[in-house]
Amino acid sequence: MSSYKQTRVRQFVFAFYMSGTMSLLMSGIITLINTGLADGFFHRWGAAFVVAWAVAFPLVSFIAPMAGKLADWTMARLFAKDRQSG
Repeated sequence: MSSYKQTRVRQFVFAFYMSGTMSLLMSGIITLINTGLADGFFHRWGAAFVVAWAVAFPLVSFIAPMAGKLADWTMARLFAKDRQSG
């Protein structure tokens, strides 16, 4: 497998795990805040998770590469000052 294809597959796998984990945690926390641990909590959490993941996965797939470039840009500027002064 070419390194380009491997990188693309890794981005997809990363987006899958990151969006799933974040959706699970955030939907659980928000459901807990909004409804408490009342009857049916896990059913409501599950329904919220499915919707959240359906939205989060494509967003993370699209945003993660841009966020990586922004992080690289930021780090280059932060540490360019160190190289100039050091």
